[in-house]
Formats: sequence, C-alpha cells, structure tokens
Amino acid sequence: MSKTDARVLSWMKKYLRLADYLGVAQLYLKENFFLEKELAAEHFKPRILGHWGTVPGLNFIYANLNYLVWKHKTDMMLIVGPGHGAPSVLANLFLEKTLREFYPEYTLDGRGMGQLVHDFSWPYSHFPSHVTPSVPGSILGL
Repeated sequence: MSKTDARVLSWMKKYLRLADYLGVAQLYLKENFFLEKELAAEHFKPRILGHWGTVPGLNFIYANLNYLVWKHKTDMMLIVGPGHGAPSVLANLFLEKTLREFYPEYTLDGRGMGQLVHDFSWPYSHFPSHVTPSVPGSILGL
C-alpha cells in the first residue's frame, strides 16, 4: 500500500465515524447534538423517521466511491433509492460542502451541523425523512 493510500485510509476511517454520527444524530436527536450534557429523554425526537441500518452501509459506499473518483480522476454517479437512507446522503452532502451551495445555513462548522441535525425530518424544514427533490443532486422519476 502506498503512503498516499495509507493516509487516505486513515482519513476515511475518521470521515466514516463522522458521517455515521451525523446520520444517527439526524435520526434521533432534536438537541444536545454535541453531547455537551448527558443524554436525556428530552434530547430525543419523539418520532423516528428513517432507518439507521441503511446509514453506515451507504456512508461506506459513498466514501469509497469518492476515493475512487479522486484516485482515478473519473466521473461517477451514485444511485440510491429514495427511501429512509436520507440521513446518509445528507451527511455526505454536508461534509463535502455541496449542501451549503444550495442551503447557505448548513455551514461546515458546529452551527451548520447542528442546523442539519435539527432540521432532518422536522416540520417545515428542507428535508423530510427520505430523499426528495430538495436534496441537491437528486434525480427522482416515476
């Protein structure tokens, strides 16, 4: 393994932990996103819309495909179903700064991250519990 590949692998492990945390936080937390206090019942959303089981797998695929795009200088399209894996798609769009291009309030910092976690599947926010046309890069058809 080259030194570059080893560095990328080390980075990818950290990236995946963050993307997974963003996914689980979107699903379950309505506040205390940075775990500054001990978790309590009032920090959790009363109704969970989405599926944690899809998030780590989608994050793994997303990160590895991005690595291949970078390494081989190629174009690629990831096709993901419209179901409840949206926390993964949104986490990755947030981390690569694509989300910010369309929604400036989702800055790549604590404030933007907290906004994303709070807004996922929350009334009157940009993002319901599934991938919709409001998600940058999504193509929906019948």
